[in-house]
Order: sequence, then C-alpha cells, then structure tokens
Amino acid sequence: MKIGNVNIENPVALGPMAGVTDLTFRIICKELGCGIVFTEMVSAKGIYYNDDKTKQLMKIEEKEHPVALQIFGSDPEIMAKVAMKINGHNHDILDINMGCPTPKIVKNGDGSALMKNPELVGRIVKRVVSVSDKPVTVKIRTGWDEDSINAVEIAKIIEASGAKALSIHGRTREQFYTGKANWKIIKKVKSAISIPVFGNGDIFSPEDAKEMKEITNCDGLMIARGAQGNPWIFKRVIHYLKTGDIMPPPTTKEKIDMCKKHLSMLIENKGEHVAIREMRKHCAWYLKGIKHSARVRNKINTATSAETIEKFLEEIPKE
Repeated sequence: MKIGNVNIENPVALGPMAGVTDLTFRIICKELGCGIVFTEMVSAKGIYYNDDKTKQLMKIEEKEHPVALQIFGSDPEIMAKVAMKINGHNHDILDINMGCPTPKIVKNGDGSALMKNPELVGRIVKRVVSVSDKPVTVKIRTGWDEDSINAVEIAKIIEASGAKALSIHGRTREQFYTGKANWKIIKKVKSAISIPVFGNGDIFSPEDAKEMKEITNCDGLMIARGAQGNPWIFKRVIHYLKTGDIMPPPTTKEKIDMCKKHLSMLIENKGEHVAIREMRKHCAWYLKGIKHSARVRNKINTATSAETIEKFLEEIPKE
C-alpha cells in the first residue's frame, strides 16, 4: 500500500491512543510486524507554543518508520502553521485527529466535535494539505451520535480537500468505546471514496481482522485497544491473512518477558520514576486472563522500583 509517497509494507496499523502509543510501545509493536504506527495525539497549539511535554510526545526513532504523527486542533490557520513548522520533523505522514471523544478535547471543538462541522473539516484539511511536505491523513468516527451519522459526507470532503488516506472508527462520539462498532458504515465510506481507508474498531483477534476486511473491503486494518497488552496481535493477524493459519497466542512466559522488556525500554526512554507509574496499566493488560495474576497486579500497583516489579512478576507460575 502507498499513502502519498510513503510505502506501507503491510496494511496493519497501530492506532493512536493517548497515554499508550508512546515511543516504547510503538517500537514493540513494530518489532512484532506492525506495518505503520501512529503517535499519541499531539496538540497543535502545544507545538505552536513550543511546549516541552509536546516535544516529548513527538520523539520518533529510526526503527519505527513509517510513522504517522497525529495532531489535533480546530483552527485551520494554527493547524497550517504547525504543519509548516514540523515539515522538517522525522515523521512520514501527518495525521489529523477528528475522532477523539474525550470531553476535554471535544469541549474545545477539537477531535470528534469536528464531525458536527463538515465545512470546517474541509477548511482544516485543505489548509494543512496546502503547506505540508508530508502526506496528510485523517481519522474520524461514524458521526457525533446515532441521529447524525455523516461519515460518508465527511469522508468525501476529506478526500476532495487533498488527504491521502482515511481511518474510520466504527462508533459515534456518543458511544465512546461502548456497544459494537458499526462496520457497515466503514464499508459505505470505503465504497464512497478512492483514497485508502483503514477500518478501526473491535479488532481483538486474527479472526476479527479477517472479518473486518471481508465485510468492509477496507484497504488497511487499524488495531488500537486490541493491542493493549497484546502486541503479538500484529504478527498473528498478518500471518492469518497470508496463510489462513492461526498462530498460537503468547505463553505466560512470553507475556512476563514482554512486561520486563517493556519496563526496561520505558525506563530508558522516560526514567524509572515515570516508567514504574506508567507500567502499572501495561502490566495489568499483559497479565489479564493469566491464572493467579490478580494478586501480582495489585502488588505491582504499589511497587516503587523496577526491581520490585520484576520480583513480583516472577511470582506468577509459568505454564
């Protein structure tokens, strides 16, 4: 697959997730076969005003490529100025978030609030495309709520405004992450436009991925929550789509080893204090479903050193 001038080795993407798809997790997913990774969403205003925390979110390493840097905002001029400002940055694709449902984003008119304003969507995309040296893509939802499903209309505007690809999560903003993703809307979007479409929502297994592809005819698959604690999903999905065979899921030992590796990489990237705090949620995801792991997860939540976390992980019986 090509997005603008960027070659994507395989069309299985790691979707952007705030607080999850940082440098460490993106590299882990890339090592396990992910075709393209998306950064956490980055505030356009944060870039515009040179915020130090924003700079950290934008850090990209060579081994991750291709990488899409995702920005959010709703002011076409600020978005355009930011796109120009970061033309020399080492991302491959510039992605615009029009799907985030969280209240603090939506109340400012950003994220999925833009689904309510098709005219503004067009202006933002057109302005960003006009100044960006990198291919521009957009991530949307099916609509604001069930009474305003307008993904097809928005998708057509995005394509006409010059975007090179589109990702669509099959839920409305009102749904957040509840209920079931509506893959039929993704199919309608795919049928309505000619740029590549990534289908997103409820891909938790290789079988889900194949079903999404068959139902929607989407060009690419975007996996987000399905990768939490399960970065192996990428190589398992790719293998299943290519061969029709299901690779076995990771063993308990593999999950524990990955916890340790993830922790070590996080310490290298963010320092031990931050890494320990952030690793709590990742450990909970990695260990979910493993017998006798609840007690260990609770212990990890109180850990104050990397050594202690590793010691607790060793308490889990191996398969």
